[in-house]
Amino acid sequence: MGENSMGAVVPTVKPDTSPESAAAPPLPTPPQMVVEEEDVIMEDADKDILCPICMQIIKDAFLTACGHSFCYMCIVTHLRNKSNCPCCSSYLTATHMFPNFLLDKFLKKNSATQMANTTSPFENLRQALQQGREVSIKEIDGLLSLLSEKKRKMEQEEAETNMQLMLSFLHCLRKQKLEELNEIQSDLQYVKEDINAIGRRKIELQRENERFSIRTRMLVKDPLATNDWPSLTDKHGSDIISSARSMQVQMGSGNSQSKKANITAQTNFQELQRKDAYSGIDLQSVTPSGMIAARKRQIYSQFSELQECYIQKRRYWNRQSHKWEERVRTTINREGYNLGLEDFQSVLTSFTRYSRLRVLAELRHGDLFQSPSIVSSIEFDRDNELFATAGVSRRIKVFEFSSVVNEPSDVHCPIVEIPTRSKLSCLSWNKCTKNHIASSDYEGIVTVWDVTTRQSVMEYEEHEKRSWSVDFSRAEPSMLVSGSDDCKVKIWSTKQEPSVISINMKANICSVKYNPGSSIYVAVGCADHHIHYYDLRNSSQPLHVFSGNSKTVSYVNFLSNHELASASTDSTLRLWDVKENIPLCTYRGHTNEKNFVGLTANSEYIACGSETNEVFVYHKAISKPMASYKFSSSNLNDNEDDAGSYFVSAVSWKHDSPVMLTASSQGTIKVLVLAA
Repeated sequence: MGENSMGAVVPTVKPDTSPESAAAPPLPTPPQMVVEEEDVIMEDADKDILCPICMQIIKDAFLTACGHSFCYMCIVTHLRNKSNCPCCSSYLTATHMFPNFLLDKFLKKNSATQMANTTSPFENLRQALQQGREVSIKEIDGLLSLLSEKKRKMEQEEAETNMQLMLSFLHCLRKQKLEELNEIQSDLQYVKEDINAIGRRKIELQRENERFSIRTRMLVKDPLATNDWPSLTDKHGSDIISSARSMQVQMGSGNSQSKKANITAQTNFQELQRKDAYSGIDLQSVTPSGMIAARKRQIYSQFSELQECYIQKRRYWNRQSHKWEERVRTTINREGYNLGLEDFQSVLTSFTRYSRLRVLAELRHGDLFQSPSIVSSIEFDRDNELFATAGVSRRIKVFEFSSVVNEPSDVHCPIVEIPTRSKLSCLSWNKCTKNHIASSDYEGIVTVWDVTTRQSVMEYEEHEKRSWSVDFSRAEPSMLVSGSDDCKVKIWSTKQEPSVISINMKANICSVKYNPGSSIYVAVGCADHHIHYYDLRNSSQPLHVFSGNSKTVSYVNFLSNHELASASTDSTLRLWDVKENIPLCTYRGHTNEKNFVGLTANSEYIACGSETNEVFVYHKAISKPMASYKFSSSNLNDNEDDAGSYFVSAVSWKHDSPVMLTASSQGTIKVLVLAA
């Protein structure tokens, strides 16, 4: 029992005290061997401090009578099941175990040393302060020195990072500016080339004018002196010579012919005056210099927009010249202009030709005994001789355009009036049969009317809700399309009552239009903020979907076979290329947030109404309005508070003309014309 109670003794090796060993000097140990021996010793020490049961560092060490150390909880748990030592299987009970204070102290010191080696000085200081241990000034100075060095290193790294970021930004900026410089240099080269081309053309025109002046003077002095003409003419003047000789023959044809010619000239002059009135040109009040000054002001007012248009067109045609080099060589126009310059010249000419809208005529869309009402739709017929109006008055009224313009009257009477069962939302003249017109109404009924007989030709009643839009096909006059609040687009034929095609959509239909060059393509404006472009040969899904509006698309209208204009209640108009499936331009300036304000377009200009009771005209290449006209409040019979709620409700261009029909929510219809 006495031996068992003493505990295990660590075996030691006695030093050799023989004279030989004492006399021999110790051999130096290589440093590498010392390191290896230390590693072996540390590995053995690590094994000795591990609990044989849990194989972790011993916690709360207890020593058994047989000399083995364990974690207290590990050995207690073991003795609940067995009564032997896990290492040597000696008989063991709880009474044969004793706390190993020496090993516990060693383990705590070893743990503190390892923690000091693995944790940061700051963490050691924090733990020391939390545990209440004393910290020397030397340790604090060392820590401060370490923190100062760390701070300097971090600042240096941050400065290097910032410089790297700045260098990267400057390289990117330099690259971008070089690209912009290259673009500016290319654009400047375009300008130089075009200035030279226009200068050459101007010289040619001056020479032609000089040659014409010489020929005219010679003709006045000696009409028979034709022998000298060939020496003063070239191949470009042959037409003028022929005209001069024809004049000479006519001058000697007698007094009767002269009188007849004077009558014809007077008639032609009156016709020219009438055309000038329609086109907004006053020959007596506008001098050439004044007109040039007005057109220059128009340029300066939209200079940035025109500049952008010029650059885009020159760059586009420059890219095309690389693709179709041979073709471009053969398509340079006779003035010697680049195609981009020629394209822009057409834009500049059409844009500066007009700067305002003026009134040609005005009529009230109301009966003598009824108050005026909103005009929902207005449209010219096939030949631009008649125009029809419709709205909430439940009547289609047809007027003769010439009488409205040439015969001023307080109330113009329609030449045809057709009563309907419901309020009307849209009209569409047949592009082939002059006396046929289609209407859509608030009950969803689409009707084709014969204006001559005032009777309906066909009625289509498949729509379940209000029908907002109807349109006859220009390519196939027997076909028409309609759209409704029932989210359906219907294709109809005047040869049968059932619909030919029905397209189910997910949103209300606000506007439908046939492509003017085909009967198989239809554009649909929806309340889902998109324009859906369908090929009717596969109506299960749209061919293109044009996105970009933030609100309902209220109107769609074609400028050409590939250009489509749209209007939205986000107060924008947009132009799309339906062939290339790309947006072309966005127009802003009018106000449209809730009402149908009308949309009309021709080959160059787009016009729409506004909730400010104005009409706006845009050139298709310029995003800002080029002209506008406001319906005067003096025309309104209500008070000024109500005047703010009035708006322009319908617009329609006269085909190939600067004349436009406009209608307001008061029932007033005005014939406007673009003017210089």
